[in-house]
Amino acid sequence: MQFRLSGDRIMSLKEFVTAKIGGKLTYDEFWALKNISFEVYKGEVFGIIGRNGSGKSTLLKVISGILKPTEGVVKCQGNVVPMLELGSGFDMDLTGRENIFLNGAILGYSEEFLRSEYDRILEFSELGHFIDVPIRNYSSGMLMRLAFSIATMVNPQILIVDEILAVGDEAFQKKSRDRMMQLMSGGTTVLFVSHNLSQIKELCDRVLWLDGGGVRMLDLADLVCDSYEI
Repeated sequence: MQFRLSGDRIMSLKEFVTAKIGGKLTYDEFWALKNISFEVYKGEVFGIIGRNGSGKSTLLKVISGILKPTEGVVKCQGNVVPMLELGSGFDMDLTGRENIFLNGAILGYSEEFLRSEYDRILEFSELGHFIDVPIRNYSSGMLMRLAFSIATMVNPQILIVDEILAVGDEAFQKKSRDRMMQLMSGGTTVLFVSHNLSQIKELCDRVLWLDGGGVRMLDLADLVCDSYEI
């Protein structure tokens, strides 16, 4: 995955147009991911670790289809539910109830199916009467609970989780882990990014260690996490 970074300090649209017309725009090529190749097996919990800027979130966005890779291909067999950023796929002016149907539709589920699952989603989220409040008034923890409840109650085939289990109170974190374990035992494939190595060891079968946009190590969770800590 390559990005083109402007080498000029352009502060306005006028400066950009002037530089573009004059042929004075310069770019630096930045490879956020390079020579990445791996396979995740059905029902596997696959961890991804690395320092900030190593390419973890970019990789998840490529797998989710949010970014198109500059080179190479991604093959996914099954519906992918990405949980990458709190509030992504939500409309902040709509209520939690309305966003359940909006976000569910974005994920490819019918209104009939979402209506049948609505009570379970609401119960798991613990939002109560706040479900009818515009989500712009939600705390980050409430947003996380709503996003997690929608994504995990619809039984995804491939679930992509980026640090989302780190948000919320201790009770909901435990509840989220229990739900993740239930999904895993039911055959859901999970790609899981976290800086919490104990959580990675607990949940993941294998782990990919990214370093500078490349693969540093790919092996069993304990082996990779121990090497990363060293």
